[in-house]
Amino acid sequence: MLNATRGLVLPTTITGSYPRPHWFTQELRGRGFKDALGDSRFDLTVGGKSWFYYVIERLGGITGAQDRSTGGGWKALRPGHILYEVMEAYQPAVVGAKLAGGALQYAALFKTAQRLANKPVKFGAITAQSLAKMLVDRHYGSDRDVILALADIFNAELKAVAAAGCRVIQVEEPQHHIGGATGASDRDLEFYTEAVNREIAGVDTEIWLHTCWGNPNQQPLHWERPSYERSLPYLLATNADVLTLECASTNGRDLPLLGKHRTDKKIAIGVVNHSTAAVEPPEVVASLIRKALEYVPPERLILSTDCGFGREGLARRIAFYKGVAINLGANIVRRELKLPEVEIPAADPRFTFAG
Repeated sequence: MLNATRGLVLPTTITGSYPRPHWFTQELRGRGFKDALGDSRFDLTVGGKSWFYYVIERLGGITGAQDRSTGGGWKALRPGHILYEVMEAYQPAVVGAKLAGGALQYAALFKTAQRLANKPVKFGAITAQSLAKMLVDRHYGSDRDVILALADIFNAELKAVAAAGCRVIQVEEPQHHIGGATGASDRDLEFYTEAVNREIAGVDTEIWLHTCWGNPNQQPLHWERPSYERSLPYLLATNADVLTLECASTNGRDLPLLGKHRTDKKIAIGVVNHSTAAVEPPEVVASLIRKALEYVPPERLILSTDCGFGREGLARRIAFYKGVAINLGANIVRRELKLPEVEIPAADPRFTFAG
């Protein structure tokens, strides 16, 4: 249900949060949000693991942790690699009993953020199928059962966020694109679509489905990004209203795929790269937008970042100016299309010292 971007042409946003401010010195430390009145993103630790650990620490059915810091697909990592440190610092949680919703307080998180902003706040949260990858199952016996149990828990939370007035909910990182690039079966990809739809069923607001190619410690998991080619039809089959795609890191290599599939979804493309410190020139952003417009009409195109800035890798000032670059580049294209431009105070000469 498009209730935030309906009627907007080339709206802009960022995918996740900004980096942690230097002045912030306190963490939630497992407390309920209402008790601490903090921000789940501020429980940063190594590699930004609060993205999933905020949820894990508050779920019923978690009975301990297991030392598996370099297991699974991380076995090839060796000391000296930054991602080795990220994984070494993570002890996967054990699901030893039936999973149950805990004190996630998603709606309270949203309300606190929205009352401080005069524009709609986009609420983002990890999807069930990504969280399941962070857990060791000793109760259900199958990854699918874990995913579906989590999907039901998250569904209840997201319904509460929507009921609180949130106009955009972003479900973070389904496994379609990762699975499609690593040999998942068609049945697996169909299941990921089923699980996403179960997670967002009855959530009465605009739903975004975010995908990128990984971002621990602001590091790419794939130096050469894989393609969305195999996963795209399954992602488009979800009931999400908006699909986000990482495009800046590949200079829009996969954009032609969007010309091969009919969809009424809006498409949000990353036009700045979250994992590089160089701020993209507006002309580079504009060039990528023009390329996207060859395959997506302007009324269905949204401009964003490839992924979030809110981990350890980028300075806050760099993140801010990447956000400015999105709108500077977008204004170039808006001008070409004879569309209204947006005001950008950071780029207004009236506010410079020389003005």
